[in-house]
Amino acid sequence: MQKHFLAFLAFGCSFVLGAEHAEVKTLEIGAAAPDFSLPAVDGRAYSLRDFGSAKVLVIIFTCNHCPTARAYEDRIKSIVDDYKTKSVAVVAINPNDPQSVRLDELGYTDLSDSFAEMKTRAAYRKFNFPYLYDGETEAASRKYGPVATPHAFVFDESRRLRYVGRIDDSERLEYVHTHELRDAIDALLAGREVAVKQTASFGCSIKWKGKEDSVKRYLEKLAAEPVSVGTVDGQGLKALRQNKTDKVILVNFWATWCGPCVTEFPELITINRMFRHRAFELVTVAANYPDEEKEVLRFLKQQQASNRNLLFGTPEKYRLIEAFDPNWNGAIPYTLLLAPGGEVLYREQGSIDPLEIKRAIVKALKEDRFK
Repeated sequence: MQKHFLAFLAFGCSFVLGAEHAEVKTLEIGAAAPDFSLPAVDGRAYSLRDFGSAKVLVIIFTCNHCPTARAYEDRIKSIVDDYKTKSVAVVAINPNDPQSVRLDELGYTDLSDSFAEMKTRAAYRKFNFPYLYDGETEAASRKYGPVATPHAFVFDESRRLRYVGRIDDSERLEYVHTHELRDAIDALLAGREVAVKQTASFGCSIKWKGKEDSVKRYLEKLAAEPVSVGTVDGQGLKALRQNKTDKVILVNFWATWCGPCVTEFPELITINRMFRHRAFELVTVAANYPDEEKEVLRFLKQQQASNRNLLFGTPEKYRLIEAFDPNWNGAIPYTLLLAPGGEVLYREQGSIDPLEIKRAIVKALKEDRFK
């Protein structure tokens, strides 16, 4: 029964991709490695012949946005280092269509799965393996049939599949007991039969093309959410700065007449939509006068800002500035990321760096997933 269940998880699963696509099935043990020609983050295009001299070829389907895939990045790098002198080639392929990833699926990441963002991730994490993009057509990925990220495929010298499944048995290092990928590599290098040939693969589902309509409906649902603004006084701003909540709060001071504020505002909305289902909140504070509420609300509605929005409740702006942060010189935009208890995790006087903020948020929220 267990054997059949694992086979269903890792091999029997097929995904209907829509009328324009055929079913996707995982490559069977003993099958030949399908060829491919895919662009990589290093500017090259790779195919099977580029790894022709390796005794063992490991192909791992992974991506930027999946927290499980991200948890395995260091382990993949270690495998590359440990076997680089043993004629083992390791290549990673991102199978995801970035247009089929919703913003709420990006709550554990700073990046989505576009080719440009793959380059950013690879450089930031110093990947020591080729990182290939298949999100344009997913043609190669459909031939291999990964079901989740990460999903490993190990081929022998004749490029026959000898192992397919997980890298090890837990995304959290403290719970790892078995190392199926390393065991398979070691067996092939020693000329032995691979003992465990297939396992289930746990992680984020592959984002096959055909989900664009789902993304569109999701965005339409977000656009229909109500938008409001409330006034805030000095005591309210003081409380906001202290952040006596269990959430990480991103606070942005802006105004309708501030060009940089208006320009960066859509990035704040995107960030909110990525992380709002976690212990996170976006609070915007308009530094307009109270009698400009209609103008402020009009802009917020245009931006679909369904987060918490505040407006200076009195015309005494300097008192409000002092109440929130005595060290703030009053220039806007002004943005802070506050940990529970008020510790400042990110502060920017001027235009934000969205990627830097997202990295700070991911880091701040990490502990609710990996203890």
